[in-house]
Amino acid sequence: MVTTATSSAPLIEKHTIGYVPPEDRHGKVRDLFTLWFGGNIAPLPIVTGALGVQLFHLNLVWGIVAILVGHLLGGVLMALHSAQGPQMGIPQMIQSRAQFGSLGALLVVVIAGVMYIGFFASNIVLAGKSLHGVVDAVPVPVGIVVGAIGSGIIGIIGYRFIHVLNRIGTWVLGAGIVLGFGYIFTHIQTTDFLTRGEFNISGWLATVSLAALWQIAFAPYVSDYSRYLPADVPVASTFWATYMGSVLGSSLSFIFGAVAVLATPVGMDTMEAVKLATGAIGPLMLVLFLLSVISHNALNLYGAVLSIITLIQTFAYRWIPTAKSRALISTVVLTACAIVAVFASKDFIGHFVDMVLVLLVVLVPWTAINLIDFYAIHKGKYDIASIFRVDGGIYGRYNPQALLAYAIGIAVQIPFMNTPLYVGPISAHIDGADLSWVVGLLVTSPLYFWLASRDSAYKRRMNEVASVGSV
Repeated sequence: MVTTATSSAPLIEKHTIGYVPPEDRHGKVRDLFTLWFGGNIAPLPIVTGALGVQLFHLNLVWGIVAILVGHLLGGVLMALHSAQGPQMGIPQMIQSRAQFGSLGALLVVVIAGVMYIGFFASNIVLAGKSLHGVVDAVPVPVGIVVGAIGSGIIGIIGYRFIHVLNRIGTWVLGAGIVLGFGYIFTHIQTTDFLTRGEFNISGWLATVSLAALWQIAFAPYVSDYSRYLPADVPVASTFWATYMGSVLGSSLSFIFGAVAVLATPVGMDTMEAVKLATGAIGPLMLVLFLLSVISHNALNLYGAVLSIITLIQTFAYRWIPTAKSRALISTVVLTACAIVAVFASKDFIGHFVDMVLVLLVVLVPWTAINLIDFYAIHKGKYDIASIFRVDGGIYGRYNPQALLAYAIGIAVQIPFMNTPLYVGPISAHIDGADLSWVVGLLVTSPLYFWLASRDSAYKRRMNEVASVGSV
């Protein structure tokens, strides 16, 4: 098995959404483990993991079980997307044209881009507050700008630098969170650490869903970070490296949040609880988390820029931008987000994040369609040239079967949704548990397979791919 093509890959990435040719492939499969492990040791998953005991009132044991079940399930979908990267050599969003058509894919591209920008904006606010917490003399607005610039530099340099930082981060952040666990367990400040909360089915299901959706949220860009690997890397190797890194890193962060909250008095903010629970090493933990936020947020900026480029290239189809174009668009995005983050009210940022969470609902049927199309229908064989044509080539401008399955996949989720902006009637009936993602997957997957298999154009496309060759 070949795991590296060249050791002379440039530090500054020259490709954007274009196909990565064999001579430019590089890296090792194990880089996927460190990327997704190190990237998930961060404040946001810690805060999210704490909700199982804070909001849904589970005890420690059942909270941990729910966290593990959710990540183990959701991680399968996330890692299956990652395994597409070496086979296709192109970013995930532009690859969606093979399922939805050149114009049909635009809706998903726009949704993914908005989601990335939302996460980027909220994370630079978190970076600003973290920097202020570490160095009180640094105002939050200044911290926001520092966080945006730091993430921007990493995102502009691109793919290889992101992997390098996360290789380092895996060891540093991994050691830090293990040290944090050790300190908390030897300095528990509550008498109800093991008895606070109890098992309740709605809370357990809600926590499982939180963990699973955390993994699914990576689906639109996970293969962007595996597409430079050599094409002969086995699918199983890519899958397991991604799966183990993401599930292990996310689970540790989620459980860390739950443990920190239970080890401190009821009612504390999660990050304040982390600071109190880690005592003497609290300042060190805050510094590590600050660096993690800046590093991981570069992925959100990188994904946003690739989505914007994909959107523009749909209409300017002869344009395959260079590193300079990517740097310019990155600068525009981070500047706009920093201005909004500095001057917007707290409520605005909160409402924007709420909207981002709703967007996750519309990504679930996209995940189902993309995976069924790649693994069950086309079996990884696509005509790359058609994907970059303005008329969609053999895939056309629209794929009615995919769009119909996608619309139905969204509709069936609505009664089961539980988001800050809308709670469906079935979710309300089961005390707020959000099972929309399960319903969306179970309905969309067989529906799309059935529709595509009955489509005469499907067989014609398969024959054309066989005749022109696939990449």
